[in-house]
Amino acid sequence: MGGELRYEIGQNAYIKLILHTLKHKTSAVNGVLLGRVSGGDTKPVVEITDSVPLFHSQIGLLPPLEIALVQIEEYYDQQGLNIVGYYHANERFDDFELGTVAKNIGDHIYRYIPQAAVLLLDNKKLEALPKGKDRSPVMQLYTRDVSRSWKLVGSDGSSQVTIKEPSANIVLVDYISSGKWQDIIDFDDHLDDISKYEHKLLFSLFFHHLITYFCE
Repeated sequence: MGGELRYEIGQNAYIKLILHTLKHKTSAVNGVLLGRVSGGDTKPVVEITDSVPLFHSQIGLLPPLEIALVQIEEYYDQQGLNIVGYYHANERFDDFELGTVAKNIGDHIYRYIPQAAVLLLDNKKLEALPKGKDRSPVMQLYTRDVSRSWKLVGSDGSSQVTIKEPSANIVLVDYISSGKWQDIIDFDDHLDDISKYEHKLLFSLFFHHLITYFCE
C-alpha cells in the first residue's frame, strides 16, 4: 500500500514565485513549478525545486501557455527537472478561490503528471508574515481528487506542502523589505524588453514558436 503523497517546496522556488506576485499586485499572475517525484511508493514526495514566472496579463490565453510549457519542459529536462505543478495569484486581494483559468491550466498539467500541485497565493498570510514568526507557506495547496475536481488540501492533515528550508519566510521578508521583487522577470516583461529575461535561450525558443503559431 502506498504512502501519503507529500509536497515539499525549496526556498528558491518559493521566494521567486512570491516575489513574482508582489511585482504585479494589481494583476493576476501565474507560473509553473519544476521538480521531481521521489520516495517511491512508500514515501512519495513531490519535490518542487524551482519556479518559472510566466505571465501577468492575458494569462488565460491557451496558445502562448501551451508553447511556453513545451519549451520549459524541453529546456529543464536537460537538468533532470520536470513540470510538477502550477502557481497562481488572483487579481483581487480578497479573492481566495481557485478560479476557472487556474483549474483549466492545472488540468492541462495534470495530463502529464497526476501528482500535479496547484499553489494559490494566500494574501492574508502574506500580509501577516512580517508581523509574526509563521514558518508555513503563504499559499494554499490544491490537488485533483478522484472526482477530477481540484480540492483544497492540508486542513485535514493530508497532502500538505512544506518548505524545505525552515528559514525561508525570514529570507522572504528580508527580500520584500529590500525590494527584490523588482528583479523578477516573466515572459510578459521580456516581450516589453527583450534584454531582460534571465533565460534568453528559453524565451527565444518560446517567441519563435509563438510567432510561427500565429503566422500559420
